[in-house]
Amino acid sequence: MLLAAGRGERMRPLTDSTPKPLLRVRGQPLLYWSIQALARGGFSRLVVNTAWLGEQIEQQLSAWQHTRPELQIAFSREGRDFGRALETAGGIARALPGLDEVFWVLAGDVYAPTFVFSAASVQRFAASERLAHLWLVPNPPQHPGGDFGLAADGSALPQAAEQLTYSGIGLYRRALFEPPWCELAPGNPHGVVQPLAALLRAAMAAGRVSAERHAGVWVDVGTPERLAELNAAP
Repeated sequence: MLLAAGRGERMRPLTDSTPKPLLRVRGQPLLYWSIQALARGGFSRLVVNTAWLGEQIEQQLSAWQHTRPELQIAFSREGRDFGRALETAGGIARALPGLDEVFWVLAGDVYAPTFVFSAASVQRFAASERLAHLWLVPNPPQHPGGDFGLAADGSALPQAAEQLTYSGIGLYRRALFEPPWCELAPGNPHGVVQPLAALLRAAMAAGRVSAERHAGVWVDVGTPERLAELNAAP
């Protein structure tokens, strides 16, 4: 699942007329980098959630899909159905009927072109008892406090002496978005807005979330300045 529903407030004025996942990074829309990396790993069946300027995302990806016949792209239209984005957990819960038992989740505003989406990672996670497996990165300047810790045994921790930043890339199990972890009705039919962090922290406290470090290229493309720096880099 690719998360592409947000307004992109910090990226204004660029996002006043273009949704953030379609802003061009090194010659192509930001979202394309993630889709290409997924396809290299053999993951071609995708669900993209949309809200702000969602029709642009759907039009562009549908047109691109004609040149990439291996891709199967479905859309979860939060803006059309509810008039707003449902936040991360709310959006995933809404799309859950179209997702497998285990699935990738990627933030639509992250640039990680060398990330390896591997079947082996999925198999290891599926064979575990974990509800989520996260990739963490060193804290960028705009987020010095980080998000989560990483134990020596690979468990993710709500708090640790060394905090790392969640990259926006993870593997998830459907059960995390069902009771007792999540109380949203199946498919989130009422469009309840719910963030993901509280679910992850509760699952971490129960020892049900693992993590690892991602050492490759990673940029949170969150502001016009960071976008310009990324496009100017050699």
